[in-house]
Formats: sequence, C-alpha cells, structure tokens
Amino acid sequence: MTINQTLQKDLVQALAVLAGDTPARLRFSEPMDRHTSFRIGGLADAFFEPASIQEIDQALSFCKRHQIPCTIIGNGSNLLVSDLGIRGLVLAVGDSLSGIERQDNTLLVMAGTRLAALAAFAARQELTGLEFASGIPGTLGGAIQMNAGAYDGCMQDVVRQTQYLDEDLNCRYMTGEEHQFSYRHSVFSDRSTVILRAHLELNPGTYAAITARINDLAERRRQSQPLELPSAGSVFKRPPGFYAGKLISDCQLKGLCIGDAQVSEKHAGFIVNRGAATARDVRRLIEHIQAVVSAQTGVRLEPEIKCIGDWPA
Repeated sequence: MTINQTLQKDLVQALAVLAGDTPARLRFSEPMDRHTSFRIGGLADAFFEPASIQEIDQALSFCKRHQIPCTIIGNGSNLLVSDLGIRGLVLAVGDSLSGIERQDNTLLVMAGTRLAALAAFAARQELTGLEFASGIPGTLGGAIQMNAGAYDGCMQDVVRQTQYLDEDLNCRYMTGEEHQFSYRHSVFSDRSTVILRAHLELNPGTYAAITARINDLAERRRQSQPLELPSAGSVFKRPPGFYAGKLISDCQLKGLCIGDAQVSEKHAGFIVNRGAATARDVRRLIEHIQAVVSAQTGVRLEPEIKCIGDWPA
C-alpha cells in the first residue's frame, strides 16, 4: 500500500502531536540514494527519522492502523535499495536517536548511535572491547541485528542486554544467550522488531593501547578495502572453510562490471558503485558471481547485504 495525500496529512498530524509541529524529520518521496552507502535507491513514499522512542511507537502504530508497510533501517550501510524505491514508510533509526551513557564498565547506548562514534567514546573512556567496530559504517541497532563484526571481534562479545519493541509494539528486554548470536545473525534477524538501546559490557584499558589498535585496524582497511568508492561492505558471508573474496578472485571475477557496478579490483569481496550503478546492476552482478563461483567451486555464496524495497518480478 502506498501513502496517498490523505494519509500523508494524517501521518503529519499524528507525528506533530509529539514533535509540536510538522516535523522536518518527516519527508515524502525521499530519494533513498541519500541514505545508503551504495548511493543507490529509488524514492521512499515516506521517510521519518524519529528522535524518541515515543515517536517510533507513534509512527509504527499509525502504520499498523492503516495497514501501511514499514521498513526499519539504520545508517543504510548494508543495504541495496531497489531502483523502484520503497512503498510505505521508511523509519530511519539514526543520528536523531543516538546517545551514550557510562555506568562503570558498561555503556548504555541508543540504537541510532554510529559504531565509529561509539568506539571513539569507549577509547576516550579507556574502555576496551569495541576497537573492531571503529571502521564499521553502521549503527548499533543494525549491528546487533546482524551480529556485525570485523577482525575477530563481533557484537556478541560485548552486548549484554537489548531493549526493543516487539511485533505488537510492547517494550521488551533481551539478555545474554537470549540474543541467539551466531555468525552474522541474531534472534532479531528473523523478527519484525525495533531495537531501541543496549547495554555493552567492556573492560578497562589504556587510551594509548586502544587508539593504537584502532589506528592499526584503520590502516589495514585502507590497504585492503576500496574505501574510495561507494559500497555496502562485504557482499557475501564467509562460507565455512573459505573466504568469499578469495573464491571470487580465484574465479577470475575481480574487476568484472555490469553497468557501473564492479567487483572491486582491490578486494573481490566488495562490489563498488563506479558512479552511476543501479540496484539492478548490483543485483545482476551478485547473481552472476554466485552462479560462477558455484559452478567452478561448488560453494554457494550467501549475500550479507540486504535487498529491500519494491523489486520487479
């Protein structure tokens, strides 16, 4: 269901109850290429950046009453949005819903907080355990949902409790093993929930040692990853016993282009946007890589990035 002009007015009024007037954080026919690290994506019917848990509840309640689909995103760093855009409401849990508080060796962090800012905060507080996250261009909520990780660290190592809204918009808490963390997966991966905040348990460290580790990881990324071009990070999950990038490179696919989407010449595990790539270009390239690698090696690559929006049949 799309959001027509009548529903637009009703949505503005519903959110204005909390925002005080028509919120600037609510926009219609919003280009999604502004909100993805791929710099790709068509128009969203409506796009809202909530600044409070109450605003999230109000927006989701409105969508539920009017049977409007709602898509939850973070920083858009792991997404491929269709060229046809997204029907309904996009709820972007980002900078407007960020914040960090320290309680001893625990950080209470809002879901929209960027991981780079979180890692920098922990370093200034001389708390170690989040160095791996310093170069991941996502938000805490998205990172918990997919158990994001890098360089032998992941969210499972530090997340102790998560506050979220369940499918019925009830506020719930998840603790410890209830998260069901595994490689690039958590209990939230398969549920229509909204992560609100989390408690992260870290360890005492020294600023010098923590920043040295962060700087080392940053240099390793600069040397090995195509940071100069838009991408969504690693395209595929690591198959058991293999590395996706090496499999793709061994199949002579490095540098291959479909339209303006290219298998990175620097790291074959990345697909980059050379300037005018479409979502269709990227998706066709993903499917081609999967077919070639499967035919030549017998390994089926599973995408790590999420395709969202109104895709053609």
